[in-house]
Amino acid sequence: MSSDLVVCGDDERGRAFAESVSSGHFLFSLVTSYTATCEIPGITIAGADVESLKFTPPADAEYLYYGYCKTISGVPMTPDGKPTPALLTKVALESASIPHLVINAGGLPPKLPYMETGLPPGRNIACQDAMTQLTVTDAVDRGRIVGRTLAALTDCLVIGESIPGGTTTAMAVLWGLGFDARVSSSMPNNPTSLKEGVVRSALSRVEQPRGKPSGGGEVGLHDTDHTTRVKSSAVDPAVLDPIQEQQYMYRLAAGVGDPMILFVAGMLSSASVSSKVLLAGGTQMAAVLALASGMGFESENVAVGTTSYVAGDPDADFAKLMAQAAGVPALVVDPGLEDSRHPGLRAF
Repeated sequence: MSSDLVVCGDDERGRAFAESVSSGHFLFSLVTSYTATCEIPGITIAGADVESLKFTPPADAEYLYYGYCKTISGVPMTPDGKPTPALLTKVALESASIPHLVINAGGLPPKLPYMETGLPPGRNIACQDAMTQLTVTDAVDRGRIVGRTLAALTDCLVIGESIPGGTTTAMAVLWGLGFDARVSSSMPNNPTSLKEGVVRSALSRVEQPRGKPSGGGEVGLHDTDHTTRVKSSAVDPAVLDPIQEQQYMYRLAAGVGDPMILFVAGMLSSASVSSKVLLAGGTQMAAVLALASGMGFESENVAVGTTSYVAGDPDADFAKLMAQAAGVPALVVDPGLEDSRHPGLRAF
């Protein structure tokens, strides 16, 4: 095992997970999606401009396959010259000879062979509910089908995502579940106040269960021992039964989430039964874990993989969030980009 690996959370479990997948038989799945929340001015720069945001996920997928994009010219780039993280993903996949596939879960289709879920894009949570209840159940059910299928093909299913504006919808889901969540950003200066305002406005439309406050992180539906309860000295600690909890989770996700979170949560719940699952990403995967905890998954078979830049982001308490969301370990590596001769890479 590499001495460069750092574990956030349960060190023993994290290193046991890493050892269990040392055979190197991985399959990487990139889930592309879209939320119109990204169109709120100033909330993301995961594209050259607002009009190009919808093309970022398919362009990321194309770059992984071809080394260039067909949907757009060049590669996805922020206005300040930071290239897409898909560049790092491509290097990792090719250096380790890991096969990969693309799953479209609500975005524009890429110009390459891919799996189509038939899900619609998420709507702008600042203005209206993100999805219908039917879309929520469809996303979870279809995620379970795909997760079960892909898990049968590998020892470790790696799941990544590409969805502009997804940290804001992730924050909304986490706040709605009572977690004290601060999320990272693709922007040099994280627009925290803007995101928090959008989240509070969106959560005001979601009916809270008895004993549950209206967001802000004071309480949680889940303790780190995976029991289901509402805990807070500020409210009556009513206990939600599993049916009430899932109903609230689905209602919350319909109001303030995005299709990627639900689809990947469904994938995780089924894939972890028969395979190891590595969630590749940062704070958005905390929202996936939080929802999947209500659905049920094999936590011993799950870990999160991320970079030291995400884990060390002062705007997002990654280690604390991972512990709160599901208690699974996070495997952290340092890509060493601070030594790159390219300013765009050093910016990561």
